[in-house]
Amino acid sequence: MDGKKHISDQYERELQDVKESLLYLGAMIEKAMGKAINALLERNSELAREVIAEDDQIDQLDVETEEKCIRVLALRQPTARDLRFIATAIKINGHLERIGDMAANIAERAIILNEEPQLKPYIDLPRMADIARGMVRESLDALVNENVELANKVRGDDESIDALNEQIFRELLTFMLEDPRKIHASLLIMQIAKNLERISDHAESIANRVIYMITGKIVRHETPLKAQDKQIA
Repeated sequence: MDGKKHISDQYERELQDVKESLLYLGAMIEKAMGKAINALLERNSELAREVIAEDDQIDQLDVETEEKCIRVLALRQPTARDLRFIATAIKINGHLERIGDMAANIAERAIILNEEPQLKPYIDLPRMADIARGMVRESLDALVNENVELANKVRGDDESIDALNEQIFRELLTFMLEDPRKIHASLLIMQIAKNLERISDHAESIANRVIYMITGKIVRHETPLKAQDKQIA
């Protein structure tokens, strides 16, 4: 009996270790997102270079977390809810790693923009970044607390990101049409906005996975609240 309990306790620790690795990765990524957008707002290229350099750490943690998941699958052969958790963890891990890449992409574009006169005050980009960071944070909170309602909120928040991205695109298009000298900077800002939009898509996909983990229901093809169905495979 003691032997079985020892194995059971060890198994639970392994599952908890996977969850903690995801949360640590999420914290690193949220920090990277904040630094990347601040590098642009504060015209701080050194801060942007830190984000780019730290992406290697995110990649390494991504690999380590996936290896933990595979080890649990191979040695423990989980079933039912535990199997859904590990399958979810592998998917979420991949989404988080890609969000880290997008934070680095934003930082790269910030460095270029910081070398030029500022095109316009940044108003909508910080709003997009705040919403996107919140979506990432809340999607992981939903995972920890097994909160379907919070996961559904994340799915609905993507609509606000889409509206801001469209607003930025229209404004910058007007700038480019009025003055071709503004095309380069406008395109870079559009790319930053697009990266933020893609981050929100990944956060929405994480929320979808959390709902699957909790309920066993696949919702990625269902329209979340009033938002358009925009999912990442």
